[in-house]
Amino acid sequence: MVADNKGKKLTVAELGEGHNNQIDEELILTIEKLQEIQDDLEKINEEASDKVLEVEQKYNEIRKPVYDKRNEIIKSIPDFWLTAFLSHPALGILLSEEDQKIFKFLSSLEVEDSKDVKSGYSITFNFEPNPYFEETKLIKSFAFHDEGTTEITATPISWKEGTGLPNGVSHVNKGNKRLLADESFFSWFSNTQPKGMIDDMQDEVAEIIKEDLWPNPLSYFNIDPDEEDFDGDEANEGEKDGDSEEEDDGQEEDDDDEEEDDDTGK
Repeated sequence: MVADNKGKKLTVAELGEGHNNQIDEELILTIEKLQEIQDDLEKINEEASDKVLEVEQKYNEIRKPVYDKRNEIIKSIPDFWLTAFLSHPALGILLSEEDQKIFKFLSSLEVEDSKDVKSGYSITFNFEPNPYFEETKLIKSFAFHDEGTTEITATPISWKEGTGLPNGVSHVNKGNKRLLADESFFSWFSNTQPKGMIDDMQDEVAEIIKEDLWPNPLSYFNIDPDEEDFDGDEANEGEKDGDSEEEDDGQEEDDDDEEEDDDTGK
């Protein structure tokens, strides 16, 4: 005999299961719609990135003759790049005493993006003939590959006889790492190990030069390295003067109190 299911009430569990299935299906459809919208946004973002690169490429071409003109003017200013580097809070500590002597021969600096902007850039240091090395142009380049690695290349420096490698370029091997004997500009320049194998100094120094110093070096040339110390000394002197005045005022009040006490005693 077939049981008659008419009029049979579903249990709470059965009702809940059917309700949950309906919610799950609705949620899946909603998420799929949301994913479609997100995909549309990603396409727009990719198009925007391409447009930004096109604009950057365009303005790099426009900036180039202006940068060239700026470099020509800078050449007429003695020790411009040496002063700008020394005044920079991050780059100044990178210049050893020997580096500073060599930087007196640095006539110009150039930063150039790759043609597609996103795949890398190079920094060129142009030197006048000097008693330290043979080259007059030192180029350090950073190439960014699709897999996320960075390829770094630098002009080999031919040090003249008697100069050797006095700037911390010598290194000590330790396992797969290479520890710099001293940190200096030329140790950074000559080191071509990519980021992560020693530390972040490679990328940090290059990015500071590219993104901070190069766009407006005049802002650092105009800074007096002793200016902050001078201001600090003035502030300290002001505080001392203020303290002295307060002490004098306090002494006068004590003297007045003593005179009042003497009068009262009489």
